[in-house]
Amino acid sequence: MRRLLLLILVVVGLAAALPWLPGPPLVERLPRASVIYSRPLVLVPGALRSAADVRAHLERAQYGEAADGEIGGGEYRLARREWTIGLRPFRYPDGDEPGGVYVVRLAAGGRIETIRGPDGRPHEELFLEPVPLALPGGEARVERDLLRLDALPQHLIDAVLVAEDRRFFVHPGVDPLRVAGAALENAREQRIVEGGSTLTQQLVKNVYLTNERTWSRKFKEAAIAFWLELRFSKREILEAYLNEIYLGQDGSRAIHGVGPAARFWFGKDAADIDVAEAALLAGIVRAPSALAPDRHAERARARRDQVLDALVAHGRIEPAVYEAAKAKPVRARRHAASVAFAPRFAAHVAAGLTDEYGDDALTEAGLRAFTTLDPHFQRAARRAVSEEIARLEKGYPLLRRKASPLQAALVALDPHTGDVLAWVGGRTALRGSFDRVSSAKRQPGSVFKPVVALAALTLRERGRPDFTLATLLEDAPLELDVEGEIWAPANHDGEYRGAVSLRSALEDSLNVPMARLGMEVGLVHVAETARRLGIGSPLRPLPSLSLGAFEVTPLEIVSAYGVFAARGTHHAPRSLVTLEETGRSRAVPESPARAVFGPQPMHLVTDALRGAVDRGTGAGLRRLGIRGPVAGKTGTSNDFRDAWFVAFTPDLVVGAWVGFDDGKRVGLTGARAALPIVARFLGDAVGSEGWRDFEEPPGLDRVEIDPVTGLRAREHCPGREEIFASGTAPARACPRPRRGPERWFQDLFGRRSANRRR
Repeated sequence: MRRLLLLILVVVGLAAALPWLPGPPLVERLPRASVIYSRPLVLVPGALRSAADVRAHLERAQYGEAADGEIGGGEYRLARREWTIGLRPFRYPDGDEPGGVYVVRLAAGGRIETIRGPDGRPHEELFLEPVPLALPGGEARVERDLLRLDALPQHLIDAVLVAEDRRFFVHPGVDPLRVAGAALENAREQRIVEGGSTLTQQLVKNVYLTNERTWSRKFKEAAIAFWLELRFSKREILEAYLNEIYLGQDGSRAIHGVGPAARFWFGKDAADIDVAEAALLAGIVRAPSALAPDRHAERARARRDQVLDALVAHGRIEPAVYEAAKAKPVRARRHAASVAFAPRFAAHVAAGLTDEYGDDALTEAGLRAFTTLDPHFQRAARRAVSEEIARLEKGYPLLRRKASPLQAALVALDPHTGDVLAWVGGRTALRGSFDRVSSAKRQPGSVFKPVVALAALTLRERGRPDFTLATLLEDAPLELDVEGEIWAPANHDGEYRGAVSLRSALEDSLNVPMARLGMEVGLVHVAETARRLGIGSPLRPLPSLSLGAFEVTPLEIVSAYGVFAARGTHHAPRSLVTLEETGRSRAVPESPARAVFGPQPMHLVTDALRGAVDRGTGAGLRRLGIRGPVAGKTGTSNDFRDAWFVAFTPDLVVGAWVGFDDGKRVGLTGARAALPIVARFLGDAVGSEGWRDFEEPPGLDRVEIDPVTGLRAREHCPGREEIFASGTAPARACPRPRRGPERWFQDLFGRRSANRRR
């Protein structure tokens, strides 16, 4: 005891000698993990949203489904034709959302008809708060809200005080009466079983010290508690305690503070919890695991009732309120935060924050990072990957492998901003695992061929003769000596077609004519074209480049296709929109828009890729029900190791990769393995035809072309319409065939037969 008193005197003396320096309130000094958020989910009249998607989003935002009666903040009720959502207040970087009860009416077919706010007036949109994606900083992650004492209900404050420290406002940080009682108990047991700690001491233990039960730790705890009482007001200490106290565990995420605890256990804001819920929270402070209300409901209820008894005994609640609260059942359940919703995307964002702020800042500074990730698109992407991979394994049993299972990646971007809308880096949402979107480098196969076509269609920039979609390419056996080895590309079906147009070679993904095209336009030019599209991985000017032999990441290839969707403008992928640090927000600008190609050649390639979907290798997209205007390209790497499909609309680009991490053979084409994932994503994310058509830029001509000669069609050689950059269509028409006796006989009798049919 003498050591304790001496240590206390020394600390108090030092504290009294220190100048009264201004600084932030005590609550703002608590270490807080940074939180990475998705975009909010936006509901607008006319949009198609399923109740399942809205429920999933609300649950991930820690909302609770309401029982009978009125709906409060953080609660919802989703009926078949009407949704009622008690929106919680939320602090966005550009302003506060006050919350309130919103009613969403649905029309037949599930589309949103009207949205009415708390004032009963119609609203044009409803923002459902963003969901937390991750709490970076390792296993000891702590999420805290900085709730001011004035924002908390008085019955919650009273419940904590009567349960944990009834003399809080009269003792100097250490309560001699509690210490004496604890000392007697410890002497009886001959070990430390009761600490007699005040709220101030508990705060000291949680923030500054460890949980060890030793006399030296208790001495330090008491000394620092005295110092805090000298340095800060009682209200500041109580405020910090309520924001710090440990109240449960969600996996590796520690639930600290009454704000996260109210959401975790009740799906409500702390400001909205009732007396019974406040007593339950205050009661489990003593032993959050042993008194967890979802696992130990009877224990939790007994402890809650003890707190209610103390509240009424000390005159903090009325008897009628007491009786009503005690009659309520324990309905607490875990509303787990969605830290595994997009773990690889969150890790990608966290890596950027770590580079800027360091590891300690991520675990202590309480950054709020608002990202581009669209929760609706992300859910659609996760479903598409997991369910389609399961379907593949069921249909092809040889793909089932335990040691290195079949994997997939999907990434979707907004081509006009570069914003990442969905990011699935593997078939399962495993935190910290390998991210196949940004880190897996694999051969793209035929999804690289549009780059070769674009290189051919932009030779005019270099003063060389123009290629067009009607240019005829030779599809015949090809053998080359490449660095001492024979390289002999072949078409997928092993057949050769003679002369084919550039359009046909691209639509049908023919290897040999595209390889010849790459060599004719120049492989250095092909590589430079890829660079301008944003592909940064090493590319060598070898003939196999045209067939996608050099490795890229899914993010690179999808971003490159985004340039086609944006009609020649490149935006680097962007993940972060706004970063908030200690109440100050700064917007993260979009990547600079770079016009890397003119809209005409981009539209020509896009038109051919629309043909690939309508009648070429991507036609499976139509068979799976996708009817809207869409362009796309399949890809299968050498020996069927990697399967790809990339598709884009005027406002969305999405790509999927399927393969094994160890590079083993999948044995399926991109059309069979990857295309169904993209089809499923498009159908769930935007509907089968819910987007606008591609706009044709000026400077293009449409001409009827004879497919045999690649020249203008005539009556004697009818063709089909082709699209050209202005001034590049062939000037000559197909030649009139020579009229030999056989042709004269055919024309004569063919004409008579036609007259008889009339």
